[in-house]
Amino acid sequence: MIDDIGILRISIELSSTLNPDRRVTITDVMVDTGSEYNWFPEDVLADLGVTPVRVDRFETADGRILERAVGFALIYASGRSTATVVVFAGPGEMTLLGAIGLDGMNLRIDPARRALSPAGPVPVAAAA
Repeated sequence: MIDDIGILRISIELSSTLNPDRRVTITDVMVDTGSEYNWFPEDVLADLGVTPVRVDRFETADGRILERAVGFALIYASGRSTATVVVFAGPGEMTLLGAIGLDGMNLRIDPARRALSPAGPVPVAAAA
């Protein structure tokens, strides 16, 4: 649903790539096409068995630089799924679905429906 200030918030399911049958539902996830990565609470990711594979640096809107662990998980939304990079968000940090997650599921924001919808055919190079 799109809230009063025009931000789309959805519920998603999340699982480890090693145990896709064990899913958790996360509600009130902000869809943020201006953010590349997907941010989920570090305790939820750890509980699912998602392990950090590296530390990346991020720049906030106010210019601060943050370092956060990242790993890989499966995200399920709007009848689609993708394996994608996830950031281990600290306490008080936002939970969000970023551009990489949306692209991986081939979804886009549909403002008329106030929801996510299929983005259509995926471009591909012409066959030789």
